[in-house]
Amino acid sequence: MDNIGFLQINVTDEENIPIENATINLSYEGNPEEVLKTLNTNSSGQTESVELDAPPVTLSLTEDNIVQPYSEYSALISAPNYEPVDISGIEILSKTNAIQNVKLIRSLKSREGSDIVIPAHTLYGYYPPKIAEAEIKPMNETGEIVLSRVVVPETIIVHDGSPSDSTAKDYYVSYTDYIKNVASSEIYATWSDATITANILAIMSFTLNRVYTEWYRNKGYSFTITSSTAYDHKWIYGRNIYDNISQIVDEIFDQYVSRPEVRQPILTQYCDGKRVKCPNWLSQWGSKDLGDRGYSPIEILRYYYGDDVYINTAEAISGIPSSWPGYNLTVGSSGDKVRQIQEQLDAIGSVYSSIPRIATDGIFGANTKAAVEAFQGVFGVPKTGVIDFKTWYKISQIYVGITRIAELN
Repeated sequence: MDNIGFLQINVTDEENIPIENATINLSYEGNPEEVLKTLNTNSSGQTESVELDAPPVTLSLTEDNIVQPYSEYSALISAPNYEPVDISGIEILSKTNAIQNVKLIRSLKSREGSDIVIPAHTLYGYYPPKIAEAEIKPMNETGEIVLSRVVVPETIIVHDGSPSDSTAKDYYVSYTDYIKNVASSEIYATWSDATITANILAIMSFTLNRVYTEWYRNKGYSFTITSSTAYDHKWIYGRNIYDNISQIVDEIFDQYVSRPEVRQPILTQYCDGKRVKCPNWLSQWGSKDLGDRGYSPIEILRYYYGDDVYINTAEAISGIPSSWPGYNLTVGSSGDKVRQIQEQLDAIGSVYSSIPRIATDGIFGANTKAAVEAFQGVFGVPKTGVIDFKTWYKISQIYVGITRIAELN
């Protein structure tokens, strides 16, 4: 299994509705005419998870980047009445589950530039190093715009270029999708959970600093963050993510790195630690070594940013109907929180037919558990039948995505 990775492709339309019976032709990058596998989506718009050849896993576990540690595939996705999309550069690492999400546009709404080209991973290709900034921004300058509290935003506006590039596009991306994309672009999913978690916390804290200080808006721009590694993080339009990275983000997306007596999330800058050295910043390859040596995520962060940093939690999460109650909902639970989650699950079940419809009676019984398990199976959450933190917010996210489009229509 050291030379095998896995890929699942999820296909929806612009309204987040799954597209059944979409056809996907997979081929090696650079040889699109030779189809390796032909896949079709089920009623949830998903293909089966397929095995694909990948380089030995050791290549992504060592700093030597002479040999590319991932294989690259192309996928041509098509469905009746939709414009086809050709994705090239899908990155498959050994022993990982890659997820490629794609939206198809109806033929009557055809647009230019629907094809997607995924460039090299930042640890393999060359990207400009981060230009150093102060990790804590001054808060008392005249006219400075800052938020009153740390809030996880519903949406990040990503400027796909350097701040001054007026030709670069702006993309509206959900906060969790943004973090998953950046983490999948900047570290390898083959690393230890502790290392991945520490790096995700650094990415989230940096991002929330940009949000909290309104950093770019204060400079006259209309976006939240850029995709330039010289200024921010590498975000890549349309790239695949990895299941283990996605799950960790879903577990901790409301967290960030703090210092005592400092309200804002600190700007946790970092570098690869090999081609670029960055004293007092996190080293990506160095954090990988610390994780291998048994360091916990907070120990890794303190190794680089100092012993006084700690993990904080955002005061609020935007764009959701209601916050997680702070305790798990399971068989035997009852009340308004159960009723609310039943309503959301039933609405999702009206779109995803593999999720059974349920009564909204406020009683968590066998039918509700079955719907929860079906939801978890479709959306890559551990199949427990329990509404925990991760499942609550995943249900909220999918529910809002479906109902908001319906309201606009």
